[in-house]
Parts: sequence; structure tokens; C-alpha cells
Amino acid sequence: MSGSSRLESVVAAAAQLESYTDPVREPLMPASDLTALARGRSPDDRRRLLLGIAALCEATPPGAEASPVLGDIFMIIARQAERDIRMALSDSLARAEWAPPALIAMLALDEIEIARPVIAQSPLLKDQDLLRVLIEATVEHQIEVARRPHISGRVADAIIDRAEPASLTALAGNRTADISEDALRRLVEHSRRIAALRAPLTRHPRLNDALAAELYRWVGDALRQAISERFRIDDPRLTDSVSRATVDAASPGQIPRLAHDPGNTDVDEMERRLVTKLQHAGQLRAGFLIRAVREKRLSLFEHALAALGGFPVSQIRASIHSGSPEALFLACAAVGIDRAVFPAVLDEIRTLSDGLPGAGDESYLTRTTVTPAAAVREFRSLMSSLTA
Repeated sequence: MSGSSRLESVVAAAAQLESYTDPVREPLMPASDLTALARGRSPDDRRRLLLGIAALCEATPPGAEASPVLGDIFMIIARQAERDIRMALSDSLARAEWAPPALIAMLALDEIEIARPVIAQSPLLKDQDLLRVLIEATVEHQIEVARRPHISGRVADAIIDRAEPASLTALAGNRTADISEDALRRLVEHSRRIAALRAPLTRHPRLNDALAAELYRWVGDALRQAISERFRIDDPRLTDSVSRATVDAASPGQIPRLAHDPGNTDVDEMERRLVTKLQHAGQLRAGFLIRAVREKRLSLFEHALAALGGFPVSQIRASIHSGSPEALFLACAAVGIDRAVFPAVLDEIRTLSDGLPGAGDESYLTRTTVTPAAAVREFRSLMSSLTA
């Protein structure tokens, strides 16, 4: 039997099998019309035939499977169809649970513009289908598989095994993928040579302390700050630079006291000079503030926050010794400390300053993210009213 004759016969059989109708929908296309379209050769005939068959499939009662004959029809049409028809078919079937699995698997291996919708969304693609795409298709197909929501650990491991940089980067940015700790460790190892992996890994929800410390070794300063805000990282490079700057700032013969002592003006002056030196060297950033409070160096935190925000240090100290954390929150927001990180900073500061700032108005907790420029204006306005 020729392909055309077979198509006519399965169309006629399908039209007879699918007797269910939905009164809300338009009436289904008669079998005679479908058969006439099956005999046609024009792209318009094929397109109308696809729509008619799709209507039959959609008319299938919920939970019931469409007739296997319809699967044959789809496969015959798809193999014979022009590119634009295959693309329309992929778009229309991307979310369908009733589509023939063999057809979906075939479309997933088609050229990327056609394959993309079904790779991204089809619930019918199983692990073996996705693994076949990784093996047989292009890099663009592999990237789409890596981006697919909720891919399994088996598929994620296969992507990592192939070590294609673009696919690895897409996987690192896929927060719904089932990635084991070992798989994430391998991604972190790849990030040593693939710079594009570093930023998404820094934000990955499954990154832990050990992997963060490993990643910290080869990322740039901006990403180091982001990691420091999430994890307690012991950075020898930062420790060494702070120690050298402290020694340089101290007068000959002086031994700098690193513990905070509000009455020790020598230490306060040394830490002010240390902050100035780090700022001139371009090493003073928001992450340094977090490190300062973790090391129990409140005076260093005060001078660094004042320098970064362009505020008088007296205003920073007034914000710390106030009855509410609002002013300190604004000062920290002005230099880029995220609202989600601020509560941890606040807890550290309260342990160093007898519980201040007080737990008065904490309406900042319900605020949406404030921009640094807006925080600067609000801080200055608030401090003016407090010191007036």
C-alpha cells in the first residue's frame, strides 16, 4: 500500500473510531473532509488535516488515550510535512499529554527551532529520549535539554560527562534540575576553566560551605563578595592584605590592638587609616564589612561603612547607638548589603555594642529592596532629623 493510500485509510478509520464530541466545541470535521484533505498535496491541505486530527485528539475524554491510529496519522504527516508545518506541529503538541510519544521523540531530534518547544515542555519525553538527544543532536539541542525544568540526576550527570561548556553553563543556571552534591562538585571543578559557570554556581541553591570555599579560589572580586554574603569563607588573601595594611598604618614600635575598644583612640585611628589605605587600593567593598563584624572589629566596620557610603563616621556610630535598626539598615543598603544579609550583620553588631541598635521600629523588615541611591537619601534625611 502506498503512503498516500495508507494515510487515507488511517484517516477514515480514525474518524470512525473517535465518536466522542464535546458540545462546547465546534463540531468535529467529517470523515469525508479529512479523507479529502489526506488526498491533497498542498501545504494548506496538510495544515488543515493536522488541525482536524488534533481536534479529534482533543475530543478524547479526559484520562482516555487517543486512538493508536491517530499516532500513525501524525507520524506519516510529520515525515512528509514541510518545515513550517513541523514547526507548527511542535508548538501545538509541546504540552499535550495525548500526543504520540514516538512523534514527540522525533520532533525533539528535528532542527533546533522545531525541537525547542517539545524539549522544553513536553511531558512525554522520558530520560531515554533526552539522553538520545544529548548523544545524537547538536550543541543547541543539548543546551535546551540542560535548561529543561526538573531534569533527573541521570540526565544531569550525562550533561556533565559530555563537558560541553555551553551545556554546563545552562545546567548550572537550572535551579530545578536534580543535581547531586557530587555533580555540583564536578561543575565547580569545571568552573576553574569555564568562567561562564562561576556566576550561576555562586547563586546555586545547593552550593554548600565546602564547595563555596572551592569556588571562591578562582572567582573575581564581585563574585567573592556574593559568596562571602552567603557563606563564612576564610580568605587568606584578604586576611594577609588586612594584616599588611594594619602594620603599615601603625606607627613604628606600636603593636596594633585588633579587639574593639571604644576608649582606645590609637586603635580607632589605626583602623581609620587602614580603611583609607584599602579604599585607595580599590580593596574596600561591602564584603569587607561583613568580614569585619565577623572578626568582632566594630570600629573597623564603622570606618569602612562610613568610607564606602560617604557618610561621617559619627553618623554611622549614631545609627548603631539608636533605638531602632532602621538607620543602620539604610546605611548598609546604601553600600550594597542585601536586605536578606542585613539581619545577620545586625546580630553581630548587637553582640559588640550591648544590644544596640535597639529593637524599636523594625518596619524595614517588610520593605521591598531599596536602591543604594534611595538608601543614601533616606539615611541622610533620617540622620538630619535625629541630630537637628
